[in-house]
Amino acid sequence: MKLFVYEHCPYCVKARMIFGLKNLPVEVKALLNDDETTPTSMVGKKVVPILQKQDGSFMPESMDIVQYIDNSDHKPLLTGPISAAVATWLRHVSEYTEKLFIPRFAAAPFEEFATPQARQYFTDKKQAKLGDFKEHLQHSPGLVKKINQDLRDLDKLIQEPNAVNGELSEDDIHLFPVLRSLSIVKGVELPTRVLAYRDNMAKQTQINLLTRLAS
Repeated sequence: MKLFVYEHCPYCVKARMIFGLKNLPVEVKALLNDDETTPTSMVGKKVVPILQKQDGSFMPESMDIVQYIDNSDHKPLLTGPISAAVATWLRHVSEYTEKLFIPRFAAAPFEEFATPQARQYFTDKKQAKLGDFKEHLQHSPGLVKKINQDLRDLDKLIQEPNAVNGELSEDDIHLFPVLRSLSIVKGVELPTRVLAYRDNMAKQTQINLLTRLAS
């Protein structure tokens, strides 16, 4: 099987996680960010992640991929309970965290930005949605202070370093990509339980953390 992704993409991280958790082989291929033709030819629109199954067919949508792979051997891993508190925390931080990590993604050495045109495509698209990157970077100190407080709240919700609710669940698939994205932001401080959870999940899923950028 082959998984088409962007390295920075949190939704792609979700799809990659289930392969790591189940220790299943998959070829991961990063598409250039300005390549609209390849994904459109596969699933009719420019999206990632896209899974190419063993029969050659294509499947988009991160959670569809997660559920398909988790149940493919009839031995699902994501059977643990879902926490309303974790879902609430994720909704809350989603209101502002993109302003922290997306401007930094645009400057990072990801494969999807291997050409200047691909990087500019990403920058133009995201700035049209989020606003000027330079302005967000100037406001980073306040947002870093805010996420550090919210991470202290999250620390109280972490039950085990290998599963936020004590047993692997879809909450882990949603939570780890956020923590991985935040690893690119200098000044973000993870409390003890959050740090242990993030690092353990990175190891379990075989997904690298990101290099912190100075700005």
